[in-house]
Amino acid sequence: MRRLLLALPFALLPLAIAHAADEHDHDHDHDHDHEHGSLGAHEHGVGRLNAALDGQTLELELESPAMNLVGFEHAATSDADKAKVAAARAQLEKPLALFGLPAAAGCKVVSQELESPLFGDKPDADDHHEDEADKDGHEHHHDHSEIHAHFQFSCATPGALKTLDLANLFKTFPATQKIQVQLISANGQQGTEVTAKSAALKF
Repeated sequence: MRRLLLALPFALLPLAIAHAADEHDHDHDHDHDHEHGSLGAHEHGVGRLNAALDGQTLELELESPAMNLVGFEHAATSDADKAKVAAARAQLEKPLALFGLPAAAGCKVVSQELESPLFGDKPDADDHHEDEADKDGHEHHHDHSEIHAHFQFSCATPGALKTLDLANLFKTFPATQKIQVQLISANGQQGTEVTAKSAALKF
């Protein structure tokens, strides 16, 4: 599913490091992860978005602490919590509405994947933090649930993709205060940060 993004490892290396550091950010036994700074911090209110445009294919990967999207990070056991998870999932399943893609670009959703422990998914096989958590007694995988969404679009007129407007994303998930964006397009790679007040970015 992540072919395009994996084909650009040089650009996404900092994000890979961030992902590896995510689960250890609060565990000072793992000093080797701290040398990468705060890039990988699981920080409430902050999400990450990778956007890659290659020809007519647009890929978007959104990673966010569950707190930003559903208001909690524990497993949903009560009916109220389950309803919040279901509502967030339903909203994530409408990426054309969330990401404000220009209608002139003619983008259609080709595929989408949503992953989170809150959706009943197990952590990725390469995320061996669960074993480490059991060994040293820190149950990070319960404390810090992430929601990961991956979308692939086919855009009939990619030249019309001048901007990506995340205003609806901030409106739908108001606990999200800022999103760190890595954008890769024919114009090169750029890293930027968007907020609800300044939610649009240029391709």
